[in-house]
Amino acid sequence: MHVRERVVVAGSSGLIGSALSASLRERGTEVVRLVRRGPRSADERRWDPSSGELDPAVLEGADAVVCLSGAGVGDQRWTPSYKQLILTSRVETTRTLARAAASAGVPRMVAGSAIGIYGDRADEVLTEDSAPGHGFLTEVVRAWEEAADPARDGGVCVAHARTGLVATRDGGATGPLLRLGRLGLGGPLGRGRQWWPLISLDDEVAALVWLLDSDVEGPVNLAPPQPYRQRDVAREIGHQLHRPALLPAPSPALRVVLGEFAGEILSSTRVLPTRLSDGGFAWEHPDLPTLVRWMLREQG
Repeated sequence: MHVRERVVVAGSSGLIGSALSASLRERGTEVVRLVRRGPRSADERRWDPSSGELDPAVLEGADAVVCLSGAGVGDQRWTPSYKQLILTSRVETTRTLARAAASAGVPRMVAGSAIGIYGDRADEVLTEDSAPGHGFLTEVVRAWEEAADPARDGGVCVAHARTGLVATRDGGATGPLLRLGRLGLGGPLGRGRQWWPLISLDDEVAALVWLLDSDVEGPVNLAPPQPYRQRDVAREIGHQLHRPALLPAPSPALRVVLGEFAGEILSSTRVLPTRLSDGGFAWEHPDLPTLVRWMLREQG
């Protein structure tokens, strides 16, 4: 493991990126944040990924780069134009940073990715060696990972952080579920049998830091040691809140409200984080009761 002393972060204003930047600073790592507007603080540098512009000089002396940029997949209904934004916002940023990293001779890149590459696979156990699935997000993630090829081709050690569903009080996958749970309405979504690779924000950030300091290459699943069925997540939230969690949200209703994105909420991805486990990574919230207790404590 190599403690990185200077890290350049793209996507530092997002949920995960802001938490990662704070964690790196706390341990003494210098963080340089890439922004699309004019810099407003000493740690910011401007770039324009839509035109592929990033001065390699910005990366001089960097021990690693991290790319977490991308439009939120659940932020809006999936119109054709928004689906294009989901794709281009990931590919353009990753490719631009990968090229600059190779040009500047940066030794390490951690590129954002997602478990969406596996698609809806029911009860099939999935590891980093599993083949990609099918569907829109699968194709997005495949293109997203391929966008890091310029760095790989330039000798940079690249890891793809295939992030699962991130749990936090401030957003992520569980904000709406917690709000419904407090009202006694947090029942199963659809049949509730779908597998959810639900990881706490703390463990997500710790895994990213672990990846930065390691030399692991290729895809790495950022997920809990064991995935949970969605109905069990709802039941545990209800149990700890002393609220019922029985009222299901029918699949047709979810599709009316969420559009095409409902298919991702109802999909099942039984992912195992084999490479994290084999590398000795230790989760702070390794089981469902511990995770839900942390979520509710974070909610205050």
